[in-house]
Amino acid sequence: MSFKAQWLREKFQKKARQGFRGYPVATIAHYGPDDQRATKVVIAIIKSEGAEPQPMKKWYSETSDLRGDAEINQEIFHFIAEQAPKSVVITDRIIGCPHEEGIDYPEGEACPQCAFWATRDRWSGEVLH
Repeated sequence: MSFKAQWLREKFQKKARQGFRGYPVATIAHYGPDDQRATKVVIAIIKSEGAEPQPMKKWYSETSDLRGDAEINQEIFHFIAEQAPKSVVITDRIIGCPHEEGIDYPEGEACPQCAFWATRDRWSGEVLH
């Protein structure tokens, strides 16, 4: 991970550690084919309690881990800064497959491209029985 990507990531994490400071809230979620490489990052802005996330922006990569991509992290930083959130929430891990149920594969089924997540809870990473 480059120095710049690490610095931007730490800036997001510092803001997240401050806890809820009011709306709007920026959410940062990472997704990947497994729990080691984030190939999708989704940023959503929630403007008030109960509101739908809007705006929302997504970044993708087929080859690199976006958590360490300085260019993408800079774009994310600028997107978030434009929205001027009072709070930031960031996932502490990759939380599931980058493909979208009902769009990339049928609703209620496991993603055929991401076997890793087919038997795992997306929030804990634990294998389901």
